[in-house]
Amino acid sequence: MTEFETRVRRDTNEVYTRLDDEPSGRQLFAGRLNLLFRDRRAHAHTARLMETKARMSREVWGRSMDASDLACAEVMSLRTTMLAQQSQIREL
Repeated sequence: MTEFETRVRRDTNEVYTRLDDEPSGRQLFAGRLNLLFRDRRAHAHTARLMETKARMSREVWGRSMDASDLACAEVMSLRTTMLAQQSQIREL
């Protein structure tokens, strides 16, 4: 019986030791928070890069729309010139 009690006590102590060694929810949360805190500069840099890329994309889109409008106006001008010249050719 003494051997059994010794074994139960040893196993119980081992279980409690393992439970004490396991990180608590608060410790896990603190670890995650520390990881985010350490990486905040990288996250901020990534956010700035994304904002810059979005701004540049908007600028390029605006320029392409301006170029498209300019090309459309040029086509309309050439069409008007062509129609006027066709009219003059018919008169001749």
